[in-house]
Amino acid sequence: MESRFAQISSLGQKDKATAYISLLQEVFSSPDRSRIAQDIHTIVENVIQDSVGIVVGRQVLTELVKILGDGSIKDHDLRKRIVEDTIAIIQPRLVSYEEQANSLRFQLADILESEEDWGEAARVLMNISLDAGQRPDEDKFRVYVRIVRLLLEEENNAQAESYYNRAAILAHSTTDRETLLQFKLCQARLNDYARKFLEAATRYHELSYVAEIDEEERKHMLSAAVTCAVLAPAGPNRSRVLASLCRDERTSELPSFNILTKMFLDRILRPAEIQEFEGTLKTHQLAKITLSSNDRVSAAEVDDEDAADPNSSKRTGPSTVLDRAVMEHNVLACSKIYSNISFRGLGALLDLTPGAAETMTRKMMEQGRLKGTIDQVEKLIWFDVSSEDDDAQGKAGGLGDVEQATEDTAMLCSILISLTYPCHRLSRSYSI
Repeated sequence: MESRFAQISSLGQKDKATAYISLLQEVFSSPDRSRIAQDIHTIVENVIQDSVGIVVGRQVLTELVKILGDGSIKDHDLRKRIVEDTIAIIQPRLVSYEEQANSLRFQLADILESEEDWGEAARVLMNISLDAGQRPDEDKFRVYVRIVRLLLEEENNAQAESYYNRAAILAHSTTDRETLLQFKLCQARLNDYARKFLEAATRYHELSYVAEIDEEERKHMLSAAVTCAVLAPAGPNRSRVLASLCRDERTSELPSFNILTKMFLDRILRPAEIQEFEGTLKTHQLAKITLSSNDRVSAAEVDDEDAADPNSSKRTGPSTVLDRAVMEHNVLACSKIYSNISFRGLGALLDLTPGAAETMTRKMMEQGRLKGTIDQVEKLIWFDVSSEDDDAQGKAGGLGDVEQATEDTAMLCSILISLTYPCHRLSRSYSI
């Protein structure tokens, strides 16, 4: 190898690049595969020297990138070793060979992604200088979206959100349908990780209708939409999302359909149903939650009667995201069944102390998710569910008032009959 370098060094500057490229091709075509990595290492070290020149060095490295990228090396581990070694060699002179280094990093990220080493692949892409070579915004957007997707696979949602915000600024720069769909999916998953379950459910459900996405993936997104809707805070907004999902005929095939319909119909959920649903949740959806200091104090208040009752619950609040979602749903379901309920009765239903049950109900009222009043003297919760609220929720869900629709239809039919047959008399009088 040293003798070949001596011959090349004696050539003119125009012929050096051709000679080095010819040497590269000889090395890759050599039957002795054990020496390829070492020989490439020696060539790269030689061509980046000042005596060779930047122009020649760039031409040789560009050819090396091309050979590594076209599949000439079938050995996965050998290709990975050469790419990593070459990046390490040219790193000290990155300013001179930035474009070639970036191309090698893209290849390395592909290799690591194929190995499902999501975090390392994301870190390799983070080291790419996206400002090199006047890279267009569309390419930057594509790289940012890919980084976000890889970080989410590793469940590193905090760093993923940072790169998502960078991508959001450049979202207008592309019309590529596939990249935009990946961006929207990242948004849904970030909302999911951030416990913004209502927004996540809406995004997942929208994506489940996109025809370009594989059928199995769409089914997975629909299932994720149902899961997020169940975990969302109880209230009118969630009722709208639940209604939209219930109208979707595909949800009847999902394992979570039973809990979805029960929540939409405001039925109280039982522990066995909750335990079955809990088995389908991901790690971040089973995260523990902590109560604020004020909530802990108010929930811990116990009167003499409750303290003397051995069957009274000692729990001062929900322990997980699912726990909280189910408890809030059961409070909402109670408001449909009872006009009022005591702190103690609601606590027994939710498996909470009376003080904790009152705290949860108060917070739901403060946030506008439940209408009613609390009588702290009598220790009663009065629910206020007017007909206007029921109508609003029904129409928001798209199901409407069936009886009213039937009556309106009958009225229109009678009017049409009277116009067609003037002698026919209406059996009922209507005001229009």
